Amino acid sequence: MTPQSKLDSLTRRERQIIEVLYRLGRATVGQVLARLAHKPNYSTVRAQLTLLERKGYVQHEEQGLRYVYTPIVPRGVARRAALRRVVETFFDGSVEKVVTALLDGGVTELSPAEYDRLARLVAQHRKERPS
Repeated sequence: MTPQSKLDSLTRRERQIIEVLYRLGRATVGQVLARLAHKPNYSTVRAQLTLLERKGYVQHEEQGLRYVYTPIVPRGVARRAALRRVVETFFDGSVEKVVTALLDGGVTELSPAEYDRLARLVAQHRKERPS
């Protein structure tokens, strides 16, 4: 199983915990709990981190009486997995629909320089992967 497909198998709460760890880089149970919406209890977060560690998604080191957790799966792999879920769930698997939604100003307006960079990226991608 690839790291990306492993991330696809996480529950919503497990993904939220991993996302907190990516934002913080490393965190204790209490630090993770403080950043979760719809707060579960401390024991639940601790149990989920233990399970995530057994599954190979995070690791811990002991600092005094506390465990400090860090993600193992590279953030770029996690980003691609999350984006793939969004594309499949909300855009029928269509990259064109995603780009159209972004260009229509639904998220943010692009600067002229950003349009130019995107055009260069599309041209480069087209050269490297001709249809």
